Amino acid sequence: MTGSKARRGSSTLEAAQSPGSPSAHTFGPGRTLRSRAKVLPEHARGHNRALVLQTLYHDGAMSRADLSRETSLTRVTISDLVGELISDGIVVEKGVREASGPGKPAILVDIDREGHQIIGIDLSGPDAFLGAVLSLDGGIVARREVARPSSFDGAEALEAVLALARQLVAETTSPILGVGVGTPGVVTPDGVVLKAPNFGWTELPLERLLGEALALPVLVANDANAAVLAEYTFGGAQADTVLIKVGRGVGSGVLSSGQPLLGSHYAAGEIGHVTVGTDGGPGCVCGKSGCLEAWLSVPALTARLAAAPAAEAGGILRDAGERLGIALAPVVGVLDVSEIVLSGPIELLDGPLATATVETLRARTLARFHDSVRVRMTEQGEDIVLRGAAVMVLSGQLGVS
Repeated sequence: MTGSKARRGSSTLEAAQSPGSPSAHTFGPGRTLRSRAKVLPEHARGHNRALVLQTLYHDGAMSRADLSRETSLTRVTISDLVGELISDGIVVEKGVREASGPGKPAILVDIDREGHQIIGIDLSGPDAFLGAVLSLDGGIVARREVARPSSFDGAEALEAVLALARQLVAETTSPILGVGVGTPGVVTPDGVVLKAPNFGWTELPLERLLGEALALPVLVANDANAAVLAEYTFGGAQADTVLIKVGRGVGSGVLSSGQPLLGSHYAAGEIGHVTVGTDGGPGCVCGKSGCLEAWLSVPALTARLAAAPAAEAGGILRDAGERLGIALAPVVGVLDVSEIVLSGPIELLDGPLATATVETLRARTLARFHDSVRVRMTEQGEDIVLRGAAVMVLSGQLGVS
């Protein structure tokens, strides 16, 4: 299934990159957001190459003439680029289109979707590090996992990631386009984990270390930032979206005009440690009281539900949803996002919690502009970070998003 045909997630409640060659550390051009900036001559070929691949990836096989019309590039330029991409093993000819009139039938070309594979790694799980070999369309070809180290020994955690990556390399059946990793913590654009307390990592150059160990292109990003890329490419998210990822902790990934928002300290989306009330609240692992994560994380929420009578479950979930709405209202007001996507256990997030989130958002934002903001569950399930890691590789290596 091509990205353009991926199903949009069902609504829970109705409520550019600059031109140039694809960069390993920037998200590719938004699929509906073709840059209007002037393309410098030295960047034109890389820009046009990414544009051709983006068009094929989302629209599927088409003729060279079709590509020329869709991209507004000349037929000579398209012929040259397609020839280069075929030579590089990225694009293949798919045969002749069924004739519908006089003239020579057109030869169709498409990305060689079976010609390469991607390795995705998700370090955000509560009990295990997850990995998969993925097709270029985001399909899971093989899965592996290793136990998450119980200690805060950074070296032990790194060795577990390396072991998982090597297992996945051994599972591939086609050339590897690259490796994408989604990890908790604050991550720089060049893949240095500035801080991941649960792993004992401080200023760990994870991207470089994995790249050297595997001799492959590697990209590393925060897990919630990876997840929102998956939702954009495979889940039909809008160009201005916030994804809330609820698991062992709480984080968010933010897209603004189709591009990830990283922030000046690379900590954009670190919403879990925002204080969401003046009434005290449960203690948080960071040392403060009343952080969103202390209300909303899976361990905190399940423990609270387990300790209360069943009749109080709805109230507990609504309270957590209200806290989430309090945290999100300023984000919606400042960024004017069109939807909030929730990723995590559906039995916790979908229902009273989501309803309370929407009600709180509506009460705390300007009704005329923000009443239409949607809150919905993702349909990516537990694979969202793995698929987001694949999008990172597609973007970095091919300019496809």
